[in-house]
Amino acid sequence: MPTLLGIDTGGTYTDAALFDTDKGVIRAAKSLTTKHDLAIGVRGAVDGVLGDGVLGDENLDIRLVSLSTTLATNAIVEGQGSPVCLLMIGHGPEALDRADLRKALDGDPVAFIDGGHSPSGDEQMALDLDAARAAIADHVDNVDAFAVAGYFAVRNPAHEQAVRDLIFELTGKPVSCGHDLSWRLDAPRRALTAVLNARLIPVIQQLIHAVHGILAEKSITAPLMVVKGDGSLVAEDTALARPVETILSGPAASVVGAHHLAGEDDVFVVDMGGTTTDIALLKGGGPVLNVEGATVGGWRTMVEAVAAYTVGLGGDSEVWFDNGPALAIGPQRVVPISLLAHEHSGIVDRLHAQAARQPGHAHDGCFALRLRNLDGGRASLSASETRLWEAMADGPIALEKLFVSDHPERSLKRLVKLGLVVTAGFTPSDAAHVLGHHDAWSVEAARLGATLWARRA
Repeated sequence: MPTLLGIDTGGTYTDAALFDTDKGVIRAAKSLTTKHDLAIGVRGAVDGVLGDGVLGDENLDIRLVSLSTTLATNAIVEGQGSPVCLLMIGHGPEALDRADLRKALDGDPVAFIDGGHSPSGDEQMALDLDAARAAIADHVDNVDAFAVAGYFAVRNPAHEQAVRDLIFELTGKPVSCGHDLSWRLDAPRRALTAVLNARLIPVIQQLIHAVHGILAEKSITAPLMVVKGDGSLVAEDTALARPVETILSGPAASVVGAHHLAGEDDVFVVDMGGTTTDIALLKGGGPVLNVEGATVGGWRTMVEAVAAYTVGLGGDSEVWFDNGPALAIGPQRVVPISLLAHEHSGIVDRLHAQAARQPGHAHDGCFALRLRNLDGGRASLSASETRLWEAMADGPIALEKLFVSDHPERSLKRLVKLGLVVTAGFTPSDAAHVLGHHDAWSVEAARLGATLWARRA
């Protein structure tokens, strides 16, 4: 029976579904997303939906695999991603003060290279390849990818292409060029989009490679397509090269799915997940698009995508206090304490010990754990960050223990920003466990977490 396999990887859950164009959804399954190894979560969902590979008396005949994800959106909203180096050709430092480019770099290195073109596409200055070579050598050990933005590269991309080729030759690391992402004017915003794209390449690579491995295990040879932010499908190679186009992929898929489920052409769609809440509009049977460029996490990109309002608010959002007693939720995602205890032994005992002592500690009920492998990027970590990373080698560790061991808090924040580490604490998902609305994870840990959180308040 010809069927389609859909996979959606979110911040908390990975879902899979088998779809028949005549019968609709015929099977669905869900598994926790495992960011340290996405293949585990993908395999759990795919195994659940495929079963024995038979539907009725017929073998499943999967003709297409469609992949959507909120990983790129979540990374931007949470201010996470791999460290990158931006090479700006023909621009001066003042360009960083436009389009919030300096803020987006957030301390990542930038180099200014002579070169660039005029509005007519003529070379305005010869490209200084020696300066580019020196900048690449200076930063290659401390970044995972490069972004290249040339002056009027939309009129003539030759300099961006030359620097891109040089980076490939010298490092073999991923490169994101502005002209590959948009042919519209506005150089600083194009540079911003290139930076975000470069940061997301390792994230999307990990996901696509994980899905590939699972499909190979299941002998599924159907083409793999990825949902873009505008709801269309692109080949996996395109998604690997331009992962920024997958921002709002999840909301776009939700809008299309809502149209199918609601049977209406004009619908407001509100999609709350673990990390974000997305609000979009279906009009005339299709998603309303933002052709000027999607805005995600405060960054206005040059990526055409569904016109969604995205806010960092979800079931796994951090509950914290802003300016004293004011309650705040998000935008940072943390692992719910009930989920941490569900997956790791010893957490409930630690929470009991924290609840029993008086006085309490400022970080009671909070833990940190590795999110993914270091992937050879140890050289980019400071000595303090390396010590902290090594302290988490055996699993989750209480923040009180990390900080007593004289690991500065800013080192933890940088590891979180790099997507290497995630913290755990009290979330709305835990509140749902306490209130009896949810019981999939550890209710005991949720109650203890609520007690410790309230005591800190």
